Amino acid sequence: MAIFQEPVRKYLYGLGQVRHPILREMQAHGESKNFPIVNGEVGRVLYQLTALSKAKKVFELGSGFGYSTLWFALALPPGGVVHHTDGDPENTKLARHYFKKAGLLKKVRFHTGDAIQSLNKTPGPFDIYYCDIDKDGYPDAYRAVAKRARPGNMVLTDNLLWSGRVARPRPDKTTGAILEYTRLFWNDRRFASSMLPIRDGGGFHLRLQSPRKF
Repeated sequence: MAIFQEPVRKYLYGLGQVRHPILREMQAHGESKNFPIVNGEVGRVLYQLTALSKAKKVFELGSGFGYSTLWFALALPPGGVVHHTDGDPENTKLARHYFKKAGLLKKVRFHTGDAIQSLNKTPGPFDIYYCDIDKDGYPDAYRAVAKRARPGNMVLTDNLLWSGRVARPRPDKTTGAILEYTRLFWNDRRFASSMLPIRDGGGFHLRLQSPRKF
């Protein structure tokens, strides 16, 4: 099920293109390997929210070879740190290569293994949590992140529309996990949640000072 009509999708994809040489190289690598990355449409939003919030510490759950990680790193101030997590050592190795090439190794900490376990072992707090792990694990990610987030923190999530499968009447197991994650955040009155209908659906969850009033 297409989320956007093809001409609209191509238009948005075109707007997302960037000149940064390492981002362009990483995007080309992802496309050549059919490796799912957030692309420039979402990357620009990650950059904007990081800069707008004046975030200094970001924890990514599920980073692949570091494309979205680099967007965060570019937006962070001097001394800011983003934590990269992935279960595949080859992805960690490739991400380290790109960050070295970009001159941003000082801004990233690498964790190879289960992303939720890595989060649980890493002292915080973090200004932004970003969730893009295997979708079956999304409900567990909610439970891990929601208890750690403090007022003013943001939780950002990729793939909440799941190529439109979330709107089907009989969702499969993976789609069901995404729907559960979405319900958990939307029903958690500590957070104000919204959906950004770009690319494959981005979740934006803001931890509030007091329970929301709507």
